[in-house]
Amino acid sequence: MNRGKEIMLVVGEASGDIHGANLVKALLKRDPDLRFFGVGGEQLQQTPFEVIFSVAKLTGMGLIEVAGNIQNIWQAYRLLSRSLRTRQPSLLILIDFPEFNLRLAKIAKKLGVPVLYYVSPQVWAWRQGRIRQIAETVDTMAVVFPFEVKLYEGHKMPVHFVGHPLLDIVQVKQEREAVLRDIGLQKERPVIALLPGSRRKEIDYHLPIMVEAAVRLNRIQQTQFFCVRASTVDRTALQKTLHGAAFGIPIVEAGRYDAVNAADLVWTASGTATLETALLAKPMIVVYRVSWMTYWLARLLVNVKYISIANIIAGERIVPELVQAELTPERLVRESRSILNDGEARQRMITNLAQLRGQLGSPGAAHRVAELATSMMS
Repeated sequence: MNRGKEIMLVVGEASGDIHGANLVKALLKRDPDLRFFGVGGEQLQQTPFEVIFSVAKLTGMGLIEVAGNIQNIWQAYRLLSRSLRTRQPSLLILIDFPEFNLRLAKIAKKLGVPVLYYVSPQVWAWRQGRIRQIAETVDTMAVVFPFEVKLYEGHKMPVHFVGHPLLDIVQVKQEREAVLRDIGLQKERPVIALLPGSRRKEIDYHLPIMVEAAVRLNRIQQTQFFCVRASTVDRTALQKTLHGAAFGIPIVEAGRYDAVNAADLVWTASGTATLETALLAKPMIVVYRVSWMTYWLARLLVNVKYISIANIIAGERIVPELVQAELTPERLVRESRSILNDGEARQRMITNLAQLRGQLGSPGAAHRVAELATSMMS
């Protein structure tokens, strides 16, 4: 590989920031002279990556919520499209975030910059017609679920199943007792982890309900709680809502997998966190709420039965889902008591979750993607 090659990398949320950072590290092992720039967050900032726009400013949710962030999105798009033209990178790597990234891919295609897309848009869930657009603008697709391969092969598009990157990332390093001691919780009482999301709007929609449910559940049976902060969420945004509980709910920022593994139950927003929790084989309740306009638009467009990737992969409801009007403190408490107090149902959920790992390939996704990227620049 020639010296001085530059890669533009764009992520759109906290999970993409983690995958991007691991990919940068894998690429640097192949060529220490590579340079990187683009959109990143806390994880990419810990690598030799030039962040020209913060991912924290990009995170949105549904169509209506994204509209409220349009100024930041437009600012990022202008900056990145200009950078593509002026810096002419050797490769553009896009991680998920399709509505934004596919527009950049179109510009790159016109400029002759090869495009590698890592973590496919969820075309299997909604708007399969986008595959044609993807095939026109993306040179190579690296997918993380095996069932995605056929979708792209049908359009004669270069596609590679690289395995799921979380297989390398989700690891437990500390025992439960030590983790709970560090957090300040007792090992004898049930522990519930709150994972409200990685976007500010998700916090606004989910966390107040979680806190109210925590208060109600704690009145009925002695329980303890902690909240996991995603790197794209400001700590003060969490603290403000968590103070609504009559008891302390500590915030966990480091060692999130050790912390989640120490919990007896997880309340998690739908998204990457559900798969992380599944890989830890932890009983969970998946929640999601958006604006009603976004919800009804999604009902018209989405063609999957479930919202959590754990249920989608399993092809059945192995974990509860509380969506929109179903997400209330009462329902969250009721579902939680069923899981905490019914040993047989709890063990069945753990067994079902443990079986998902085998469907996600083998570890080493970042290195496989790095190999693809290297071949596209040679």
